[in-house]
Amino acid sequence: MANFAHLVSLALEGSIRNRPTVAETTGGFRFLFCNSMSCDRLALEPAKRANRDLADPLTGIVRGHRRRANGFVAPDRSNSAVYNCIRSSTSATGGTTVRQEERQSEPALRVAAAQAEFDAGVTYLNTASLGLPPRRSLVALQQALNDWREGHANPSDYDRPVAAARTSYAGLVGVDPSAVAVGSQVSVFAGLVAAALPDPSEVLTVQGEFTSLVFPFLAQVGRGVRVREVPLENLADAVTARTVLVAVSAVQSADGRLVDLDALVEACAATRTRILLDTTQAVGWLPICAGRFAYTTGGGYKWLLAPRGTCFFTVQPDLMDELVPNNAGWYAGDKPWASIYGGPLRLARDARRFDVSPAWQSWVAQDPALSLLTEVGRDTLHAHALGLANRFRAAVDLPEGDSAIVSLDPGPDIDQWLDRAGIVASVRAGRIRLAFHINNTKDDADRAAEALAGQVRP
Repeated sequence: MANFAHLVSLALEGSIRNRPTVAETTGGFRFLFCNSMSCDRLALEPAKRANRDLADPLTGIVRGHRRRANGFVAPDRSNSAVYNCIRSSTSATGGTTVRQEERQSEPALRVAAAQAEFDAGVTYLNTASLGLPPRRSLVALQQALNDWREGHANPSDYDRPVAAARTSYAGLVGVDPSAVAVGSQVSVFAGLVAAALPDPSEVLTVQGEFTSLVFPFLAQVGRGVRVREVPLENLADAVTARTVLVAVSAVQSADGRLVDLDALVEACAATRTRILLDTTQAVGWLPICAGRFAYTTGGGYKWLLAPRGTCFFTVQPDLMDELVPNNAGWYAGDKPWASIYGGPLRLARDARRFDVSPAWQSWVAQDPALSLLTEVGRDTLHAHALGLANRFRAAVDLPEGDSAIVSLDPGPDIDQWLDRAGIVASVRAGRIRLAFHINNTKDDADRAAEALAGQVRP
């Protein structure tokens, strides 16, 4: 009988797809944890997705993967008082009970299972621009497109992936689904907050912030809204009693620098300043507890691995009534399919009142992508991405960092070096930007380091 350590080894070799595993024989539940500041909670829910081989939507080839439907999937909580689980399971070859006390093996299996769903033909380090879809998303999307083409698509059927994605996202950021609105663009939700500011107001942001977060506030200057930009490292110290709102990205798009969120929350609490946090470059690899902030918003087409056209917005429940749902349409109704014609206004009572009618096919693919991220677990996602980024940094003689995004000053002809090595990255603010995510492996980090050694500067 194969022991658990051997199964881990098989997973890392990519051989576990067609072999029985301990995870296949355990109870059908998964645990979702939120263990950050104001969101200490534990959610337990059945694992609903069937365990089966799916055909590649592009080639028609059936590939075995994701042997986990009846498995136990839990985030790495080695330091958590909540997660103290020693589990038993029945082996596939008999009735032998295996006591599982080595919790470090569980994340490795989850990462290996997730990575089996990606098929990049290059060393893809460009998630900060566009995330790669897992195979389950392509299968779901291809089926939806086929149904549409054949005349079997029903508009109301798209409500299911939207609702499921809302729930999965809420779990990732540690809030109740009733606090989550869905849409397509960050700027729409930033504009919602901007329109609600009183006259006059000071909005604090950082120099070089992404314009989708800044422009909606600059557009309000004519009515007395003042936007003040400061260096990132000075953000918390720059909050004053005059600051009504801080609008900032948790992770800077240009170079991957992180905001000191603890310092910012503390400074804003002292002045009763609200925070709008853009999580586009964060959720998916960096644990974020959205309930700490008045508002958060984030696009899904990067670290959440969706097609372009999905976005999330969270709002603290006691602040919902202060926002006017300026973008309200039929999908913001309490019962959307009963609110498509005429008055009176009958909006949802929770954050769904801020929903923007969804781009259906994008949400079909977003739902399974969020399912994959949830299965891996946000702490494991963080450890994996940051571990690879720091592996690359060490190989090119850079100090250890705290971001899954690595920004480098390029040497001459850097594009040619990247092309020859088969590496896909991006250039932002004149610097090479590499992003490491769940689809990446140690080989990716090593290959990038070998190609870029001596060609870049910090």
